[in-house]
Order: sequence, then C-alpha cells, then structure tokens
Amino acid sequence: MSIGLFSRTLRTLRPEQVYYRLLYAARGRLKRSAVARTPTHAVQTATGFAPAVPFPSYPWFDAASVGAGRFRFLNETAVYGPVPEWHDARRSRLWRYNLHYFNYLLPPGGLPAETALPLLRRWVQDNPPGTADAWDPFPISLRLVNWIKYLCTSGAGGASVQDIVASLHGQALWLENSLEYHLLANHLFKNAKALLIAGLFFDGPDAARWRDMGIRLLAREISEQVLPDGGHFERSPMYHSMILEDCLDCYNLCAHRDGRDLQGLAVLLRDAVPKMAAFLRGMCHPDGQIALFNDAAFGIELPPEDLFAYQARLMGGQQEAFSAPACAFPESGYYVMAPSAGARLIVDCGPVGPDYQPGHAHCDTLSFEMSLRGRRVIVDSGCFGYEPGPMRAYNRGNAGHNTVTVDGRNQSEVWGAHRCGRRARPVRARLERMDDGALLFEGAHDGYAYLAGTPIHTRRIRWTADACLVEDEISGSGRHDIEARLHIHPDLSVTHSGLSVSVNDDAHEILAVSPLSDGRIELEDGWYCPAFGMKSPCRVLVQRFHGQPLPSRCGWRLQTAR
Repeated sequence: MSIGLFSRTLRTLRPEQVYYRLLYAARGRLKRSAVARTPTHAVQTATGFAPAVPFPSYPWFDAASVGAGRFRFLNETAVYGPVPEWHDARRSRLWRYNLHYFNYLLPPGGLPAETALPLLRRWVQDNPPGTADAWDPFPISLRLVNWIKYLCTSGAGGASVQDIVASLHGQALWLENSLEYHLLANHLFKNAKALLIAGLFFDGPDAARWRDMGIRLLAREISEQVLPDGGHFERSPMYHSMILEDCLDCYNLCAHRDGRDLQGLAVLLRDAVPKMAAFLRGMCHPDGQIALFNDAAFGIELPPEDLFAYQARLMGGQQEAFSAPACAFPESGYYVMAPSAGARLIVDCGPVGPDYQPGHAHCDTLSFEMSLRGRRVIVDSGCFGYEPGPMRAYNRGNAGHNTVTVDGRNQSEVWGAHRCGRRARPVRARLERMDDGALLFEGAHDGYAYLAGTPIHTRRIRWTADACLVEDEISGSGRHDIEARLHIHPDLSVTHSGLSVSVNDDAHEILAVSPLSDGRIELEDGWYCPAFGMKSPCRVLVQRFHGQPLPSRCGWRLQTAR
C-alpha cells in the first residue's frame, strides 16, 4: 500500500475515531480488561419488561436444526451436535460472529427451553470475558438483545436462569466500556440499542446508566444516520433494513412506557420509521426484495414485507404499495423509475457512504438495476462475503457494476475488505417526468477527475414506452480507454443477433440490447452474488473503446419486449 493511498484512506476519519483506535490498541497491548469494574450489588431484573407487540422471528432458522446442533449462516452449514465449536478456525470471522449473535434463538414458532438454555450456558462456560470474537462489541450487542428477547418472550425466568442473567449483566458492563467509537455508523447504533434494552431489562444503578447512555446515543445517531429522505446514510439497502428493525424494536419497548426520556426517543422514532419504510419500499424490486447496492444481500436481514408488517403491528395502518412512476431519494442518492407494473429501474448517484465510514462502499455510482415483467434482468453483482480476495474486489470494483470504467481504474479507490481511499462524488442528479410522459434521469460523478484531462462521467437514462436509452458522456480531454458493462441475471439466456443482444427467459425475449454509438457488444463472464456465500456465473455485456478522444459518447439502447 502506498503512502498516498494510506493518506487518502485516513484523512476523512473523525478525530474521535483516531482517539478510540489508539485507546483500544493501547488497552489491548496492556491486556487491560474492558470491564472497568464489577457490580457491587445483586443483579436484579426490572419488573414489567415486555414489548408492546411480539418481536418478529427470523424465518431462515428452525428449532429442529438448532436442537440438532446444525447451524447455517452465509449459506454454509456446520453440524456440531450439543457442543458448538465457538472458535471454529475453518469458518470465516463473519460466520463465527453469526454463531455468537444468537439470532437462532428466535426461529418461527420459538425455541424450547430445553434446547435454548443449555446452549446459553455452554456459551457462558466456553467463553470467559475477553474471549476473541465472542466478546467483540458488535457480537455482544446482538447477543444481548437476542438473549433478552428470548428470556422475556419464552417464559424462562426467575432463579432458574440467574446464571444466564448474571452473564448478561457482565456482557453489558463490557460493552459499556468498549463502544465502537472507532467505527461509528451502524456499529455504534447496535451498541446503543443493546445498552438501551439492557437498561430496560435490568434494575439498579448500572441499568439506569445504560438506559441513559442508550437513549442519548440513539437520539444522536438517529438524527445523523437517518437522512431526510428516509435512507440510512451508509447507502446499503441491507443495512438500511437492519437499522429499520432496530428502530422498530426500540419503539416497541419505549412507546408505551412512562418517562420523559423514553417518550422523547419514541417521538424521534415515530418520525423516522415511516420515512425509512417508504425508502425501503422504493428500494425494492417487483419481486419484493431489496436492490443489491453497497454490500446488500438477501437472507441477512428481515425481508421487507416482514418489516412492513412489524411496523403495521406497532404503529397501525397499512402503507400503500409503491406505485409512483418516478421517485427520488436525493439525500441518499437513489432514483427510481417504475413506468409500468413489473418494471423498475433503480440508479445510484449518491455518495459512497458517510465520509468517515465508507466500509460498505462499492464502485456503483451511476450503476443501475432493472426489472421487467416482475423479474430482475440487469443486476448488480451483489456481495459474496467480507473476506478480502478476488471476489470481494470484484463485488466492490467497477467490474461488478453496470457503469462506465475509464482507463481500467475503479471510480472509487476501494481496497482490502472495507477500505476506500479516493471516492467518486456525485456532481449533479435529477429525475423528472417529461411532457411526453418519458422518465428522465441525469447524473454525473467526478471519480475520474484526478486523471489527465479531468474526465467526468455523465449518464442520462430516458425511459419512454418500450425503449430505455442509457446515454453516457465522458467529458474532458486527451485519449482514454472506455468500458461500459451490463450484468444479466443468470437465469436468463443471452444470444448475439447481429449488432444486438437478445435476453430471453425460457419462452420469450424480454430485452433487446444494442449499442447507441458505433460500438460493438462483447460478452464476458461475470458473477452474480445475491446472498453471502452464493455465487452464480452470469453473462456480462461489454462495450470497449481504446484510446478514445474526449469528450466521448457511448451507451445502450434497451428495447423492452411488448
């Protein structure tokens, strides 16, 4: 790694991130415990801790598998029997984190106590304070919430689970002293939610302090992380879904309780949640699932319909289905075209994330996804996983997206698993409906402005009747290599027919693709990763122009079948 890349990666960090990175590094070297003290009083749980409505379950888990010691995360299964290998070196760190999250305590229909309680006690026995992975603050945050949800909804309580409750108390003490100020963003949001729920679950001075910290942090983070258009500021539909569920959980526990501070938080949540739900509806395709921009994948967070149903149970009413022909989320940078039933195009022209935390940034500025006849046709390459390597680089880089590449460079300087140096920034963006009924998007980014001749990529997408024109202009000067890509869903076949390419399902042509200029379409192999641990080969349409003088134009004509 060059000094320049290192500098460009670090220069946008907040001072508090630098301070806490140094503090936690020093604490690790000195081997000092994150627990500053132990409770001097008996651990007591509060009376009357209960949600207003039942918490949702997680549909991808089932009680029988958990009972058999069979765990499946990230599309990878391990069978451990009664003793889980909490630190299984054969699995990725994210997989092990999932084992420590304990989301599997909440399968549909619940988990019997004779399965759950031995598992919790085994975790306590095998993972003393400070154990790697298990006591990292992010897994603690999820585990605290899941254990408390389980205890309060399963009927397990009293003296019979005092050992588990004592462990919960110790985990909350540990979390209080290891908040992820060095990362901020969704990590700190999770920390704050866990502290609030621990503060409501327990009684006593520690609980009062956790409750105050949780409320204060959540109020701060909601104001910053939920943008005015309802989108989460990391610009990932998957992380947006996660934070929406967190907000609903907090509202579920706060809105019906007395206390000025809790009611103040409930007011903030009641304002934020409907906007977040409306954003999520806009970011879904006609198949009901999220768009796959910026580290989004299926099967990690609750499906959108489950979140909408949870919101309806809590706040009443039913939201109308997304039906507008055009919708803009300007602060998040997403623009949606939906000219007819079953047709949708979502284009990204926003920042890659908050300046100080671009960990989920992809090179997807001016990239788009398209559905026709209710199914996905042009797709983002998705996210296979967080382990650094060629697939991670593909998913994050230009090659994994439906945008333009200049001189073989990524538009944003993504590297490693979650790092980003120089970032593409939107120059302008707009979406409008024209007098003739056409939908028109136009946007530009400066991700290549550092190259000789200051190239700027502008994209216009005009969708009228059965034709969608994608026009790309690269302004600037000098000669540059230009490439443009479209990823086709792997369930569809692709055939060359003269200058155009036909995209077909089993029986019909869905889309005919041809170049707008004198370009020629080539086919290359790519990847589609709709879920962690899952990759399917797909066909990618490519136009290449070598040594092209700027300004230059290229693009695609997408002729939809009637």
